[in-house]
Amino acid sequence: MSSSPVFECPMAVRDYECDMQGIVNNAVYQHYLEHARHEFLKTADLDFAQLTAEGVIVVVARAEIDYLRPLRSGDQFIVTVSPSLSGRVRMVFDQQIRRSDSQEVMVKARIITTAVNARGRPWMPPQLHRLLEAVTDGAKK
Repeated sequence: MSSSPVFECPMAVRDYECDMQGIVNNAVYQHYLEHARHEFLKTADLDFAQLTAEGVIVVVARAEIDYLRPLRSGDQFIVTVSPSLSGRVRMVFDQQIRRSDSQEVMVKARIITTAVNARGRPWMPPQLHRLLEAVTDGAKK
């Protein structure tokens, strides 16, 4: 995972996201991660819903999530996004969820995505390729 994230998205745990033990349900973390990726796209004037309407269908191919410590109702946290290209058609998003106050890492994730065309075949849409190339080039400088 890269040392400095490209994007950070502040959030807070809502009561209804917690399970019977009073901690965030494991599936909710995927929502947090996805929300941060969508917000990252917006920083490049790319809207996920608009991309979908244009036939750019981005799908998760693999999700690796390490749950290190639980979040609880009311906790403030930051979701980081560090994207990169992997091969010709894959986008990798290294992400973390950290408590806002202590910066303690609660979750580490690697989300591997691709886009599929109308025939369901993987491809790299030009607008996403440009964005990830720019991020990669910026990280090299």
